[in-house]
Amino acid sequence: MNHEALIIGVGATPFGRHRDRTAGDLAGQAAHEALRDAGLTPADVGAVFHATVSQKTIDGQHMIPGQVALRPHGFAGAPVVNVENACAGGATALWLAMAHVRAGLADVALAVGVDKLVCADPAQGLAVFDGAMDVAHREETLAALAVLAGPPPPELSVPEGDRSVFMEIYASLARAHMRHFGTTEAQLAAVSAKNHAHSVHNRRAHFRKPFTADHVLAARRVAWPLTVPMCSPVSDGAAAAVVTRADFPHDESAVAVLSSVLRSGTDRAADDVERHIGRRVALAAYEQAGLGPRDVDVAEVHDATAFGEIQQVENLGFCPIGDGGPWSASGASALGGTLPVNPSGGLESRGHPVSATGLAQVFELVTQLRGRAGARQVPDARIAVCENGGGLYGVEEAVAAVTILGRTR
Repeated sequence: MNHEALIIGVGATPFGRHRDRTAGDLAGQAAHEALRDAGLTPADVGAVFHATVSQKTIDGQHMIPGQVALRPHGFAGAPVVNVENACAGGATALWLAMAHVRAGLADVALAVGVDKLVCADPAQGLAVFDGAMDVAHREETLAALAVLAGPPPPELSVPEGDRSVFMEIYASLARAHMRHFGTTEAQLAAVSAKNHAHSVHNRRAHFRKPFTADHVLAARRVAWPLTVPMCSPVSDGAAAAVVTRADFPHDESAVAVLSSVLRSGTDRAADDVERHIGRRVALAAYEQAGLGPRDVDVAEVHDATAFGEIQQVENLGFCPIGDGGPWSASGASALGGTLPVNPSGGLESRGHPVSATGLAQVFELVTQLRGRAGARQVPDARIAVCENGGGLYGVEEAVAAVTILGRTR
């Protein structure tokens, strides 16, 4: 697959609370920025893949959200495909755009991800996530995770009314990891502090305030062992990427897509960690690219919580399974470390507008491979990998995507 698809333009809005803007405003801004970066116009785009969940749930804009969001910004005539795939919507839109151009159906395809989750009723924003698991078996799923993880210490429990379902899920998975591998709260705090330090240098990040590990541990508890700085915020934002085939005219700033793998979860035993969806997708992506973990210079992973990063650096093979906590706490994943992870600040501080996240990861990695990341630049980055997961089905994500990118010059 090497060099069969290129990313020639990327764009992203700042992530944060955009109360005075619509999802369409944000999507249009990111799309036009990506096209300007590619030196193209909307008329050059042969197909658009538009990912969102909030336009449907919050705005009630079902069925044609992409058309409604983008036509006012000049995207008319070309096919618009609406994508919904939980928090992996952006990565899925990119996967579809790449498949489209590789199949010869268009010279140029545009992937856009957007969500506007900040609204007058915070409960409405959080309700977007309710459908990201099997709603018919919600209580059975949560009960099974609770058994797997064991209860938090009574003195560290959080009142029922203050809980977030998906943060409870991540907390359960974190406690299970702690039981099996000895991962500690201090290691989770080290990941969070590292990502908040990275975001100081990212002008598009939702939060740009540094935290020490001690500050992270002392913050308000969300669901033990997770505190607020360890968890991604509710954010608004959009990101986009322009995809072409390798024979399309391009300059040296183009980035090669070395592999792109999208998979769904499987039924597996909770302790069968080698079959975790993130692990299976990572191995398939490495095989497709003809590379391995040691070839990677920089990564963006789906750290909806600090534990998510620990789990995914293991799945990506940056360290042995079970060693994600010590490896992260060693400084290996920080800027200046052996393999920087989430130089953007990750979901914990860059923000998480759900469907935009996978494309925001690509925006960061393309910027890194071009050598344009400023104070957060990883020196001489040539190979980059991003992992984007979404939803929960059984004991793992319902969907996961891994994309490997390479410098072309």
